[in-house]
Order: sequence, then structure tokens, then C-alpha cells
Amino acid sequence: MVTFVLHTHLPHVLHHGTWPHGSDWLCEAVAECYVPILNACHRLLADGIRPGITFDISPVLCEQLAHPDFPAVFTTYCEEHIALAKGDALHFEKEKNSEFAKLSEQWATWYADRLEDFRDTYQTSIVGALKSLQDSGAIEVLTCGVTHGYLPLLAEDASVDLQVRLAVENYQRHFGRSPRGIWLPECAYRPAYPWRTYLPVAAYAVARMRDGIEQVLSRYNLEYFITDEGALQQSTPLGVETPNGRVALSETYGEARKQLEARSVYQVYRAGGNDHQESVAFFTRNQKIALQVWSGDTGYPGDPDYLDFHKKFFRSALRYWRVTDNKADMQYKQSYVSEWAEHKAIEHAKHFSDILEVTGRYHLGESEQLPTICLPFDTELFGHWWFEGPLFLEHVIRNIHASHILSTSTTSEKLDLLKPTMVVALPESSWGRNGNHDVWMNPDVQWTWEREYKLENRMRMLMEKHKHGTWDSLMKRLVLAAFRQMLLAQASDWQFLITTFSSREYAAMRFHNHATDAMQLADAAERYAVSGGISVTDRQVLEACEERDSAFQTELEHYLFGGRIKESGKSDTSTKHHQ
Repeated sequence: MVTFVLHTHLPHVLHHGTWPHGSDWLCEAVAECYVPILNACHRLLADGIRPGITFDISPVLCEQLAHPDFPAVFTTYCEEHIALAKGDALHFEKEKNSEFAKLSEQWATWYADRLEDFRDTYQTSIVGALKSLQDSGAIEVLTCGVTHGYLPLLAEDASVDLQVRLAVENYQRHFGRSPRGIWLPECAYRPAYPWRTYLPVAAYAVARMRDGIEQVLSRYNLEYFITDEGALQQSTPLGVETPNGRVALSETYGEARKQLEARSVYQVYRAGGNDHQESVAFFTRNQKIALQVWSGDTGYPGDPDYLDFHKKFFRSALRYWRVTDNKADMQYKQSYVSEWAEHKAIEHAKHFSDILEVTGRYHLGESEQLPTICLPFDTELFGHWWFEGPLFLEHVIRNIHASHILSTSTTSEKLDLLKPTMVVALPESSWGRNGNHDVWMNPDVQWTWEREYKLENRMRMLMEKHKHGTWDSLMKRLVLAAFRQMLLAQASDWQFLITTFSSREYAAMRFHNHATDAMQLADAAERYAVSGGISVTDRQVLEACEERDSAFQTELEHYLFGGRIKESGKSDTSTKHHQ
């Protein structure tokens, strides 16, 4: 009945600096979110309780967590924070502040424990730990767009296809099976319709028919995705799918017609279009219930007893204060008391479980079918933004297990149980502000899309002009690296961070660097294909990009060349160098 979906994603930050937005960002997520949530899952299993959580994890995050450099990076991060905490303890002892000195010691122990969990319990593999839990039936893992590209605004159908295709293949490599569902980045959806851009990019100024997102998902046997409640409420009922084809709404009667017209957030529907037969199931976020959890203003995380996220100690950036009052100035924050916070997390878990229980009983009385309460959240809410979040989630699941009517189910389990047949046409939408593209397409980020569209067009023309059948290894390296940089530039994170003023300069720099490298590599490939030579500068760019960004090597080779790179044609070692 209750389906938790934890959206697990970070942009590519490994090998792109450390603090504050480089690899420290990744290490924070592992220490504060992923390891504590995995620990909670194992505590539940030890007590005979199946977590039943659905995780989605973006391929770009998988690649970073699975990179051979990451264990050493995380080890260094934890050791540095242990040393910082111990340094804080000495500082507070000198100031006769025994309360904060004790908290410092707690932080040192906490980081030591997380490092031990990472090394010993999970053998330095977060992806492997998720795979093991999925293989045992405890959880489900979904995939996501390969670099979290904002699918509705990409200019080429081939780009949308590439984001999905590489995601499926990367998932197969890491998890040893095919994914059944996908998290659409930012829950962003676009139906099929004649699309054009109003930006000054000539190649896409003329409207042309585009595939609906569900058509792309169907191509790769993906059975469902998640959408926002506003999108469902604005959808248009189309009819019911039967073994003999779709029955239109005008010919649909009885309970099916009633449920289609109601478009209830407690039901599972299929997204389709009048102009094509493909349809894919989708779950809808229950916004009212989810808001109780994630809202910092009215939800649980804003409680006075929880660890304050924003106030950090000047010498270590560690946190020693509680929320106190989420509207209060930083100077009025009071010291954190972990016992109070833990007690409050358990208390709030009981309150939230009661909400779920009342909701379930009410809707069970309205219908013979168990309602679906779909609750998707960013995984970083539990542990990073809300330090006590993993403990809260664990106790919610414990309370659900003790309930007579509630249960947790993964998305695939719910899909297999319900076998949804009701089809609606979803509007173009996202789970962002105003339910549309405003966060990712606005005057502040328009320049990124102008450059990205020119890059997509450049890559298409390169592939059409120079067929890969006669390419040698260097040409293949150039094209593969160009595609990788284009994919990294497509991450929706850059527009989000620019729009929300969260690390605005960093995001603009990262987008600019990836887009510039992609274009330079494409131009270098063009020159090399014609002249057989490569400049020292172009080779340096290629080697720097390969060393820094190595994600999706296997998937990109398969996509571009149909297998592993093989020598053919001109020899890399005999290349002329043009100054």
C-alpha cells in the first residue's frame, strides 16, 4: 500500500575538486545518507522486517560510487573529519565548553563508525550493497536518465533515446538484470507533439513531431515511471487498454470510467497518446502526505530539536546546534542534544504512520481496492538535509510492519498486483516550481540551452558526415570523449543550481567546461577525419577529459561502435601532430 521511492542522484563531481562542491559533496551523501539508510535496512531485516523501499539511482552516481578511486577519497574524507572533530574537542575544552566538547567527540566517533561501515560492512561498494538487497528481495532499484538530462527540453529524439538507452545498459552492468522502471529526471515528462525551440538556434526553429517520453521508455521495455500530482490532475482521460486494443473513453463505462474521470492520486494509471498505441504505467506522488515529511517550514525537519543544517562551526564546518526556531537568526541557535532529536524522530515516525493508517482506512472504505500511497523523496533529505531522517524512515517502516492494514511494497510489486489499464494523456510537466519547466528554462539559464542545442546539432552532423566503419582508435576516442562531455553538460543539475542560486557560479562553470570540451573534441574529430592529424592542444584536451571523466565507457563504446574499440585504418601512433 505504501510505496517509498528514494531518488538517489548527484551530478558528476568525482575528480572535479573537493570542497565545497566537488568530491566532498559525494562523500557527504555516502556518510550522511547512503550508509545510514543501508544500516537501517539491515537493522530492519535483522528484526524480520522487509524494508520494501524502492530506490532509484542515477547511472552517473553509480559510476562515481563504483570508481576505483572513490574508496580512497571517502577514507580521506572521513579521516579528515575525525581529525577536525578532535581538534574542535580540544578547542572547546580550552574554552571550558564541556557540552560542545562532548558533541565533538560524538562527531569523531560518528565518522569513524561510518568509515567502518563503508569498509567492513559494505566492502567499499554502495552499489554492491544495493544490489545485494535487491537480489534478496528486500528492496527494488530503478534506473534514471544516464546523466540526469532534462528529457523534455533536449532538442533531438536521439538525445532522449541516448539518455534512456545508456541508463538501461549501465543498470544491467551494475545490477546484473534489466530495470523495470525509471525515474524521469525531475519527474519531467513531454507527450508527443510538434516541438520547436524559441531560442535562436536555427537547426531547431522549425516544428517537427517528437516522440512522447512513454514511446522512448517502451522501446527499452521500461514499464513505469513517477510523476507529480499536478500532472495527473491536469491529464486527459483516454480510455482503457484491453488485450484487443484500447477502448476509448467515450465507450468506457462503469467503475473504469469513474476511476478515469476521478484521476485519483491513490490509483496507478498508464500514460499514452491518441496518436500512438504505446503506453507506460506511472505512479503519482501524494503531494499532501509527502509535504508533511519534506517541508522545512511545516514538516518534521523544521522541529526545534533536530540538528540545524545551516549553522556550522567556523574551524571545522561541523554542526553543533539544533534548529531551535527555523525563523530565528543564527546567533540564537541552541546546542544540539542528540537524545532529544532521536526521541523526536521516533515520535514523528509514529505520527506519520498514524496519518498513513487513517488515510489507508478511509480509502479502503471508499473502494475494495487497496489505495496506493506513493511517496517519492530525494534520498539526500534523509541524513543530509535532515540528519535524523534515516532513523525516522526506519521507524515509519517498523510501524507500518506492525499495522493491520498497512504494508510497504516496491513499485514493481504494486504494478504486478494492480495491472493498471486506465490510460490518460499527461501534460508536459515536472515536479519543479509551478509544475512546468520554469526552473530549468528561464532567462537565467537560456544561454545553457542555446549552447546545448548547438552541441546536439554538431554531434548529429559529425556522425552523419563521418561514418565510423573506417575510424581508427584515435578517432573513436575523440568521438567517444565528445559524446561523454555532451552527456555531462546535459545534466539538469546545472540549470537547477543556477536558477536556485545554489552554487550558481560552480554550476555555470561546470556546464561551460563540459560544453566547451565537447565542442572542441567534436571539432578535433572533424579535423582528424579529414587531415589525419591532431594538434598538441587537441590531444591534451582529449587526454585530460579521459583522465578526469571516464564514466559509461562500456555503454558508449557499444552505442557508438557496436562493441569494444578495435584498431582499424590509420594507426594512432603514426598520427602527425599539427602545431
